[in-house]
Amino acid sequence: MDNLLSMEHLSTNEIHELIQRASAIKKGDLKPQRYEDKFVANLFFENSTRTKSSFLVAEQKLGLKLIDFETNTSSVQKGESFYDTCKTLEQVGADVLVIRHSQTTYYEELKSLNIPIINGGDGSGQHPTQSLLDIMTIYEEYQSFEGLNILICGDIKNSRVARSNFQSLSALGANVMFSSPEAWKDCSLDAPYVDIDTVIDHIDIVMLLRVQHERHDNGESTSFEANNYHEQFGLTQARYDKLHNQAIVMHPAPVNRGVEIDHSLVEASKSRIFKQMENGMYLRMAVIDYILQTKGAETNEVIK
Repeated sequence: MDNLLSMEHLSTNEIHELIQRASAIKKGDLKPQRYEDKFVANLFFENSTRTKSSFLVAEQKLGLKLIDFETNTSSVQKGESFYDTCKTLEQVGADVLVIRHSQTTYYEELKSLNIPIINGGDGSGQHPTQSLLDIMTIYEEYQSFEGLNILICGDIKNSRVARSNFQSLSALGANVMFSSPEAWKDCSLDAPYVDIDTVIDHIDIVMLLRVQHERHDNGESTSFEANNYHEQFGLTQARYDKLHNQAIVMHPAPVNRGVEIDHSLVEASKSRIFKQMENGMYLRMAVIDYILQTKGAETNEVIK
C-alpha cells in the first residue's frame, strides 16, 4: 500500500490487516517501528480537531519529526498552487504527507509526487482513516461484519464518512441502510433508504452523521430547523430505548448535541463515540507504520 486515498483502493485483506495491526498496537501486543529519521507534514486546508490531533499524537508516538505547516502562514496565502506546496514539502525532505482538503479527489492532481499521501478527508469524497477506525470499533464489538445491520442517518450526500463506510462495510458483508431527508440523499450509492422507526429495533449499529452546513447552499442552511430534524432523523431517547441490548451507537464527530443525537445519549452505555476517537489514534499509527514499512521495503529492493 503506497498511499491511503480512498476505501475503494483497499482490498478486504488490507482492511483486516490494518485494523488487526491497530488492535495489536492498542493492546500492547505490537510495538511499531520508530521513525526518528523520517519527516511528516500535515496539510489541513479544512478545520479539524479529532483527525488532526490524533494524527499528531500517532506521528509523535512513532517518533516522526513534524514539519511545521499552517495554511494561514504559508505561501498558499501568496497564491502558491496546491501542487507546488506539496511538491515543495517533498523536496525539502517530507517522507509522507497527511492532507485534508475541501476539493473532492484533490489527490488526482498529486500523482507525480514521489512520497506517500494519506487522505485526511477530501470534500464530499472519502475519509478512509475515519472509516477504518469505525470498522475497528465495530470489530471490537462483534468480531465479524457478516450480516450486521448498519443504519447510517443524516446528510448522506455531503458526507465523506457515509461514502467510505458504505463501500467498505458492504464489501465486508454488512447490510448498510441509509435514512436521510430527501434533499440529502445520494443516489450514486446503491443502498436502500429506510424510515428509521421501521428498522430501529433490529439494527446492530446506528451511525449518526453531522449535518454538513458548510457544504449546503444558502437555501438549505436557512431553512434547516434543528428540532424538526432531530425528531425525524436523529437518535431520540425513544429510538435509543428500542435498540436491542447488543446494539451500539456511533458518530464520527463533531457531535451537534440535540440535533443528530439527544444530549444525554452521547455517553450512554451503548454509545461508542469516544471509543471511536481513542481508536482513531491507534488506527492512524497503524496506517503510517504500514505505509512507511511498504515504502522502506521498496527502497531496499531498489538498493539491492
